[in-house]
Amino acid sequence: MRNLGNMMKQAQQMQQRLADMQETLGQTEIEGQAGGGMVKVVVTGKSEVRKVSIDKALIDPNEAEVLEDLIVAACNDARQKVEAKTAEMMQQVTGGMNLPGGLKLPF
Repeated sequence: MRNLGNMMKQAQQMQQRLADMQETLGQTEIEGQAGGGMVKVVVTGKSEVRKVSIDKALIDPNEAEVLEDLIVAACNDARQKVEAKTAEMMQQVTGGMNLPGGLKLPF
């Protein structure tokens, strides 16, 4: 029974660390870029878009499709960086414990 008590305590500690990580990710801002930095998107660690910056040189009504593509590319760049940051933080929280593939914690 002592082992079960220790396991429960460890599970509660892990749960608290995951909650702390979620809070940290929610406050972390990550920037994605496209077009050599002419389009920038800032997202939180929870992938909430906070800001979009577009170089004025790109704003041409005849080139709307190019601008749209760059915005999508910047968002995807930011999303990939969020995933990398989340994986890095999960590694720290779990202490290198191998979790099953496809298990997307903390979300």
